[in-house]
Amino acid sequence: MDAQVKIIYWQDGDFWLGYIEEYPDYMTQGMSLEELRGNLKDVYKELSSGAIPCARREEELVLT
Repeated sequence: MDAQVKIIYWQDGDFWLGYIEEYPDYMTQGMSLEELRGNLKDVYKELSSGAIPCARREEELVLT
């Protein structure tokens, strides 16, 4: 089964910049939107595997 994560991205001049919503501190770039998506997949693999120690995450806390 394929996993999905939400990404935030924008174009700045010739580059596409973006980050994974859950990990906003880890931004990457690409010369095309497709390259950016590939780079974001690589970043996610590194972050979610624990290869990057002390990775800061973001999530919503439900208050009841």
